[in-house]
Amino acid sequence: MLTDKKIVLGVTGGIAAYKAIALTSKLSQAGATVQVILTDGAQEFVTPLSFQAISRQPVYTDTFDELDPGKIQHVDLSDWADLFIIAPATANLIGKYANGIADDMLTTTLLATTAPVYIAPAMNVDMYEHPAVQENLDRLQKRGVQLIDPNEGYLACGYTGKGRLAEPEDIVAYLESKFSSNQLLAGKNILVTAGPTQEKIDPVRYLTNYSSGKMGFSVAEAAAEMGANVTLVAGPVDLPTPKHVNRIDVISTEDMYQAVLKHFPTQDIVIKSAAVSDYRAKKQATEKIKKQSEQMSIEVERNKDILKTLGKQKTDQFLVGFAAETTDVKRYGQEKLTEKNLDAIVINDVSKEGIGFGSDDNEVLILLKDGEEIAINKTSKLVIARQLLSKIAEKLKAED
Repeated sequence: MLTDKKIVLGVTGGIAAYKAIALTSKLSQAGATVQVILTDGAQEFVTPLSFQAISRQPVYTDTFDELDPGKIQHVDLSDWADLFIIAPATANLIGKYANGIADDMLTTTLLATTAPVYIAPAMNVDMYEHPAVQENLDRLQKRGVQLIDPNEGYLACGYTGKGRLAEPEDIVAYLESKFSSNQLLAGKNILVTAGPTQEKIDPVRYLTNYSSGKMGFSVAEAAAEMGANVTLVAGPVDLPTPKHVNRIDVISTEDMYQAVLKHFPTQDIVIKSAAVSDYRAKKQATEKIKKQSEQMSIEVERNKDILKTLGKQKTDQFLVGFAAETTDVKRYGQEKLTEKNLDAIVINDVSKEGIGFGSDDNEVLILLKDGEEIAINKTSKLVIARQLLSKIAEKLKAED
């Protein structure tokens, strides 16, 4: 599963750094191309030459040592990677990464990458169990970083307990299993809608909502990770396009309606997470509407219901809707699931603080047409996206 994968291996300053040499060898034997970044601390235990000899690739140690003047080293390396793994990951590195600190080659590259990131901690048992370290690990996992648990055993400090770096062969097996599961949607065509839509009132004003597009973009990113061919129809948002995703930008609900229906017949899965404007101005002024001395009314009319239209037209597509509610979320979600002929609906209560519109986190209830319910407590939108897509893959496999 790692054949032809491009892997960046970050090695930090712990005695377990010697195992990273064996890990580089095993990843290379598995068919991966491995490029290594060593921190200053790591170089106290191991040398760049050791990794270079095994990987047959340049080894990076200094942010400012630009090997190719035509490229920005840490950005180029972060874009190159299919996956990023830190082994061993010290408490120091975990703390810096969790808090967005970029003060060396490894941390600047980590913050620049959009590839899946795996961390394999190694440290003293008491250090590993310290609340600060655990909070930092929890924060990273909520952002979608995946943890390779340390083993229990005899540690270099003389203690016995949890904190020993996972063995290189176990790390390779873990990564292979992840890549295998990440291909659950290989070859599937998935269409995702994201963000708000804007309905013009006059040349300077429009109707819209608070949607940031983050949930839909997370779904698109996770789907691409799982091997799907992803088309992302995005309203006006300021978000980077996920890797390996075909993005179509739209403005109005009508624009989104046309783009979605054009691609709908060729899709296996459609996930409509966009928060479209339900209404539009009946008449759009060609010139700016001047301030009135008294009250002013704008007559609005209903937009087309994209999701309901798809529910009527679907053949064998798996159709998923999203519902942002503030009260009776399950009841309203169930009604939409039935009314719009969906296979699943994802509901969240946007009245709760720290989740929903504009947030990196969410808390959702997934209802499926067969009656299954899945509650996902507050976590990152990317983690929710992966769980949703894994469930969809499971349902599609059961139908085959």
